[in-house]
Amino acid sequence: MRNKGFIFDIKKFAVHDGPGIRSTVFFKGCPLRCLWCHNPEGISSAPEIMVFAGRCLKDCRDCLAACPKNALNKKDRRIILDRVICDGCGACSRACPAEALKLAGRLVTADQALEQLAKDSAFFRDSGGGITCSGGEPLLQPQFLRQLLVACRRQNLHAAVDTCGHAPFAAYEKILPLTGLFLYDLKLMDDSRHKRLTGVSNRLLLSNLQKLSRSAGNLAIRVPLVPGCNDSAADMAEMADFCASLPNRHPVHLLPYHRGGSGKSQRLGRGDPMAATLPPTPDAIRKTREIFLKRKLAVTIGG
Repeated sequence: MRNKGFIFDIKKFAVHDGPGIRSTVFFKGCPLRCLWCHNPEGISSAPEIMVFAGRCLKDCRDCLAACPKNALNKKDRRIILDRVICDGCGACSRACPAEALKLAGRLVTADQALEQLAKDSAFFRDSGGGITCSGGEPLLQPQFLRQLLVACRRQNLHAAVDTCGHAPFAAYEKILPLTGLFLYDLKLMDDSRHKRLTGVSNRLLLSNLQKLSRSAGNLAIRVPLVPGCNDSAADMAEMADFCASLPNRHPVHLLPYHRGGSGKSQRLGRGDPMAATLPPTPDAIRKTREIFLKRKLAVTIGG
């Protein structure tokens, strides 16, 4: 398998990316720019350096000596990275003895990824788990995604695909026979607000979800619950009505907003548009769950 894919992480023993114990492959690159994204290092399709300032050794200059672009400087223990000059080659991260610099983004073949993933196949079998392709957006790399799914099928590993829905439906049709579970994001019904909060229209996303509901054997809908963005009773009722109107009934996973992406944004040198946003309260989560239950939809918190 010569085609390579661009990923930024492989997370083992994941329990929130589908059933059972799983290993999640995070594809790099996403067509959406959600304000609340908890994997901001997966948005860009280019390699990026993440700076873990607290790990830096005061008297060490190894990263500065290794950088071929002279994109790094240092004041006391503070690393200063010029991201305009940096090309993401990763030389600084390889040279850093304290892992204060981490390269987000690397090329792998499907065989290389599967070699790492298959080591935990006993855990997958015992727990009913498997592999989840997430991101970013896996469908931005359709050839590599299909190769990885084919490799999983040959190893008899259950494969799930976590998708935002922003891809031609023909791309989904090509992986339908190889995908044991689709985890499909549904963020907002109002198109203008969807554009403002995610950067894209939701028309293709909603159309693909309707088609997948008719075609896919196993599909779960994932709804982020983000205070101040989509958490009003009216917004959730509109999404619940849409879910109930689909050709088939699918379980709904409510995903309460958390602050996991905030630190990552800082390590990438970006501002945090959600800095003032707190996670939803238990009462808000309970009320939202009831909205979906009233439509006779199966609801899980997380997953």
